[in-house]
Amino acid sequence: MPDLSPARKAHRELLKFALAYPGAWEDHPWGETVAKVKTKVFVFFGMSDKELSLSVKLPQSGTFALGLEWAEPTHYGLGKAGWVTARFPARAKPPLDVLRKWIDESYRAVAPAKFVKELDAPAAAAAPARRTPARAAKRSRR
Repeated sequence: MPDLSPARKAHRELLKFALAYPGAWEDHPWGETVAKVKTKVFVFFGMSDKELSLSVKLPQSGTFALGLEWAEPTHYGLGKAGWVTARFPARAKPPLDVLRKWIDESYRAVAPAKFVKELDAPAAAAAPARRTPARAAKRSRR
């Protein structure tokens, strides 16, 4: 059985978390792993033997995030648009609760309004019934 570093375990858990959002899917542009909603990226993941990195769009908490020693503006000009990159050595244990909140904020910043509404609907707590109320509401408007 392979020995997974704390950062590699965090990478797997955070990717799974991101892909649980409505309409989210995994893609691999530029050799990177990203989570997208429709055609828009809401999380970039990087994982190597040396580190875990994660980039997210943080319109509300970006200024706070940039005050943390392990966060920096995302390169390639994305930092100017509110993107923040967090980096953790492979043996470090990343703060998963903070990173989950950042993934949520990033998703809400780029996702279509209908998906954000689906998240905020009371039925969102019951995973199997998650999409049924939205479809029923759509039909009743016709």
